[in-house]
Amino acid sequence: MTLGDGTAGDETVVAASADLGSVAPEVLELRPDYRALLLTVDGLIPGPGDAMSEALLTRAEEFARAALAESAVEDLPHVAAWREAYRAFDAKPQRTRNSLEALTRRAPAGLPRINRLTDTYNAISVLHQVPIGGEDLDRYVGVPRLVRASGEEPFDTTAEGVGVMEHPEPGEVVWRDDEGVTCRRWNWRQARRTQLSESTTRALFIIDALDPCTDEELATVADELVAHLSTSGAELTVRRQLLGRPSG
Repeated sequence: MTLGDGTAGDETVVAASADLGSVAPEVLELRPDYRALLLTVDGLIPGPGDAMSEALLTRAEEFARAALAESAVEDLPHVAAWREAYRAFDAKPQRTRNSLEALTRRAPAGLPRINRLTDTYNAISVLHQVPIGGEDLDRYVGVPRLVRASGEEPFDTTAEGVGVMEHPEPGEVVWRDDEGVTCRRWNWRQARRTQLSESTTRALFIIDALDPCTDEELATVADELVAHLSTSGAELTVRRQLLGRPSG
């Protein structure tokens, strides 16, 4: 799958001088095929949705309509792989859907319009059928790591429009930093504290993969994401790191 006519701006790719994040061995024991491509991107031009992000969302919606006309969402290969991964740590995928499935289900009726950065990665997630998360690096504390939760970690979220502090289930797969959980159930729900906003200029993007997604496809997704983030003339500094076991 390709995204087409995105025109990249200036991009400086810097080799990661230190680990950008980590995946705990007990997570890889659940899914040895799991990989995460981490991108840190500095120099972003934030703001509300624009013509580029709107066009990308529209294309993602059209893609999902065509895909779902031929297959039930749970039978799409990448969605099916994530449903199985959720069951491995006793999450019920029909109740707590991974972000890829949730977006793909929603796309035919219209994807959410949030802000330029979030809209861009949501659209690319649907088009390439991989979960993608975005975090504001200026609100992040320490290095991201994917672990199985103890159940005591704080998770800053909302319930019925009100801010609340929750905790993951013991053994749940979560992304966290030094302050608490930043995303529950691998890629189900992100915390309020680190979410991208219309003022974000430094971001961490997490692109998740299970078989049948290859490392080459992961790299293509990252290239597409950076290209679209650069279209407003941003001069980006990008660091990349692939975590997990290489495919193939």
